[in-house]
Amino acid sequence: MRCMYCNCTESKVIDSRSADDEKTIRRRRECIQCGRRFTTYESIEMSPILVVKADGTRQAFDGGKIKRGIIKASEKRPIPIEKIDALVEDVTKQVYNSMEQEISAKKIGEMVMDGLKQLDEVAYVRYASVYRSFTDISSFMAELQHMMDVSKKEK
Repeated sequence: MRCMYCNCTESKVIDSRSADDEKTIRRRRECIQCGRRFTTYESIEMSPILVVKADGTRQAFDGGKIKRGIIKASEKRPIPIEKIDALVEDVTKQVYNSMEQEISAKKIGEMVMDGLKQLDEVAYVRYASVYRSFTDISSFMAELQHMMDVSKKEK
């Protein structure tokens, strides 16, 4: 770290503590050459992850889009916002932990649907109906029948 006063590259850390957001570390440093003190902030550099859409286009991953989709699917359902936030955080962690630079929108959608299935079946069906683009009532009924079969096996 270069001293902002004398450009010396030698400094010692006097104090370290978490910043307000708990994702950044604030460090007080003292320059070895001139003795002046200055503050630096250290945070994790997040490499951007691109989402590959069905049409082949790419856009930056945005957890906010996931949250908006889940909220839309769970309108008028008794799902607390804390659980929605937890699901969004879980999907975001899965995306970043995949260690891939690019991830398909389909894979993200499957992660969301897996979480919604555990959270609320009605919200799951709503999300799946948009995500999987049910074209007619028979494809919609097939998904419902599959859910009922899985539910019977679990009991």
